[in-house]
Parts: sequence; C-alpha cells; structure tokens
Amino acid sequence: MTTVKAAVYSGSERLDIREVDLREPGRGEVRVRIGASGVCGSDRHVLDGDWEMPTPTIMGHEGAGVVEAVGDGVTSLEVGDHVIMTWFYPCGTCSSCRQGRTWVCTGSRSEECLLPDGSTPTSIDDDTVFPYLAVGSMSERVVVAEQAAVRVPKEVPFDVAALIGCSIATGVGAVVNDARVQPGRSAVVIGAGGVGLSIIMGLALAGASPIIAADVTDEALELAKRFGATHTVRSGSDLAERVREIVPDGADFAFEAIGRPETIALMPSTVQRGGTAVIVGLPPQDRPAPIDALALAEEGKALLGSNYGGTVPARDFPMLARLYLDGRLPVDRLITNRFALDDVNEAFDLMRAGARGRSVLVM
Repeated sequence: MTTVKAAVYSGSERLDIREVDLREPGRGEVRVRIGASGVCGSDRHVLDGDWEMPTPTIMGHEGAGVVEAVGDGVTSLEVGDHVIMTWFYPCGTCSSCRQGRTWVCTGSRSEECLLPDGSTPTSIDDDTVFPYLAVGSMSERVVVAEQAAVRVPKEVPFDVAALIGCSIATGVGAVVNDARVQPGRSAVVIGAGGVGLSIIMGLALAGASPIIAADVTDEALELAKRFGATHTVRSGSDLAERVREIVPDGADFAFEAIGRPETIALMPSTVQRGGTAVIVGLPPQDRPAPIDALALAEEGKALLGSNYGGTVPARDFPMLARLYLDGRLPVDRLITNRFALDDVNEAFDLMRAGARGRSVLVM
C-alpha cells in the first residue's frame, strides 16, 4: 500500500487535497507515477453538478506518466515506459471491441469509475474512493488497467501527452475518424475552447478549407487563427447567415464543441444540403437539444454523435504523439496555464472565468 496526495471530490465544487491509500497493482494492472494531468471541462461538469458520479472521487482523466510497477499477466508495458491514460478502457472481448470499435465498448466499467474486476485501487481510512473514469489522474500515482495505459515515445512532454489522452484525441478524432473530412471540404467549428481548437487542428491536418471558427470572444477567435482557422465569425442566433457570407451554400461540415443544447440545435442550419453536423461537446444530463427533424430529412443532412473522436487509443495515441514530434500537431501551444496539484481549485476557477487554451497540473 502506498500513500499519495490527490484532489478529491466529495460533492462540492471545491476539491480537497487529501492523502489517499493506493494498493499495489493486481493482475492485469499497472501503477503509473503521474507527470501531468489536464484540467478538462468534463471534470468541471462533475464539480458543477451537471453529471452524477459516485463519491468520493479522485478527479482527473487526462493523464500521462511513467510506469512504476506492473501486476501479473501484464505483457504490453514495462517499468519505465512513458504512457498516456485513456479514460475509456476497452474490455477487448465484447462485439464492438472485436470489430475494432473500442470507443463504443459495451464491457468497459470505466464510466462506473471501476477497474475491470469491479474494484477500486484507492481508499481513505478503508473507505472506497473512486478514481474518475477509472483513471483519477489528479493524483501523484494511479493504478489502472493495462489497457488503459498506452506507451508513447519518451520525447513527448508529459503535459502534451496528457492532453493527447482526451481533448486532442476527441477533437482530431472527430474530424478524421468520425466525420472523415476530405481535403478541400469546408467546415465550421462552434466553440474555440480546448476541444474546439483540437478540432481546428484536425481540420488543418485533413486539408479542409475554409475552416471557420465561431465563438463569442475576440480572444478565442484570435487563438483559433493560430491553430488553423482561415476565417472567424461571432457566434449568435444569426450564425448561419454569417457562415453563408463565407460559404454561400453553407459548410460541408459543422462541429459543436461546447455542449450547449442551444448551439447544438443551431448547428444543422450552418451546413449545406447533404452536409454533416457533428456533436462533439457534451451537454449536461437531462438537457435535450431541440432539433428540426423535418429540415434534416428534407435537406438530406446528417447529424452525427462523436464519442471520444472514435478513438482507438492503442492505435491513435502513438500516431498523435508522432504528429506532435513531427511538428504537425502543435499541442504545446494549447497550454496557457500550468498549476501544481495544490492549486487545482484555482485552475477550475480560471476555467469558469472563461480562460482560453488549456490548463494542466504538473506534478
């Protein structure tokens, strides 16, 4: 048993820095010393009461670090490997996994914040503590399933690697895996936060043109240009008209990266007949978006839900890492703030205040 410091959610939006007991890795598990953890909007959804989670919970799901110990039966990782964690580990045996569609695995228990055997590796005074999405990366060390840790080159900095594990994989994957955008196709991205900027980077990689970023602040739109947006517009109720000033028939693709029912409902109006609207941002529970189904059908438009960007971590994390090392995916430029674990609440306050780019906890 090891004692680690971690950011624990107990039902309040303010996290407590607690000492947590971490057991040794069991069969098929590995212990990872965390180098960095992203501060993601999905974590904030939990803290702000938008999503229900078991408590107490060690927050964080965007994590990267070094393997310190391996349990019996582990074959894909060794002590000293640098790894990125995936917040949705695949079971490997369900029909989706057998088809290579691990992002819709039906056997994973990560959304229950449980390891494959139904256990949690963490406790406080012998009481169960749940690692968020079976990762809990806002901690000095974690024990995760072998399939939840993917080896990447050691040259990738931990803060960059952490973001690859969620926002980068989600945004780039929505473009290349789910929408399968081809060169020369036009796209609008609603919301230029961390995931929105990742989508823009994915569109630039795919050769899309024009790439239109829509947001409500000049700061966000200027940032979007740095990541590949060719045009920017202010987001509002007249967004479809503003998009058509650039592409008269509407865009081929639209991506919603905020998770607001209002902008999800607005998104299909920005695409042309036969175009595709992609939901990437995750809204609060029990907040449906009103969609004009008749217009979708009459105009032959597609509405696509993107879960984790259709990511296969074992395949995609190393690829994204290589793109970063080759200078084609400037993930490091997304990072605008770095915090110590003790300052995690300050990082979330900054997010709530509308800070652009991404914050990362550096251990």
